[in-house]
Amino acid sequence: MDQHQRCQWVSDDGPYIEYHDAEWGTPSHDDRYLFEMLCLEGQQAGLSWITVLRKRAQYRKVFHRFDQKKVAAMSEADIDALLQDAGIIRHRGKLSAIRDNAIAALALKKEFGSLDAYFWAYVDGKPVCRQPGVPVPASTPLSTQISKDLKKRGFRFVGPTTVYAFMQAVGMVNDHGPGCFRYRANT
Repeated sequence: MDQHQRCQWVSDDGPYIEYHDAEWGTPSHDDRYLFEMLCLEGQQAGLSWITVLRKRAQYRKVFHRFDQKKVAAMSEADIDALLQDAGIIRHRGKLSAIRDNAIAALALKKEFGSLDAYFWAYVDGKPVCRQPGVPVPASTPLSTQISKDLKKRGFRFVGPTTVYAFMQAVGMVNDHGPGCFRYRANT
């Protein structure tokens, strides 16, 4: 197998290659990273992922490296100021959703102890591997279930497709193609 054969969706864009090779699909149990990815997947709604990747550094800067306590404390004036920042996606609903999601995440952590415990319980602590030859879905019954629960808890921009993309990103599901050099690393 070619050491550098990648999933078909990866373009020849440097940030895309780096993201795929080092990050996408790697199981993560870090609460800050889980929160960041849930929020960034919500920012993607209606856009391409490369757009979000190119703005990621600025999101990290303006949202306090996704520290949930600091983000939860952001005011409406803070959100208004962010609408002037061309380094991020200037959509009031999406930006305020990050703050609202931080508030919801803090409440969820009180109940479950961590975002890690909450999310990974859905897959019994280990990645679900897609069977070779089975197409990658946009959403699944599990992502729909998680989406409904997150919405009940006050999270926003967490529809079933967004949640499935999050699950892929943080390694809850291994959707690397069987020909991809990363497939076996995540099984």
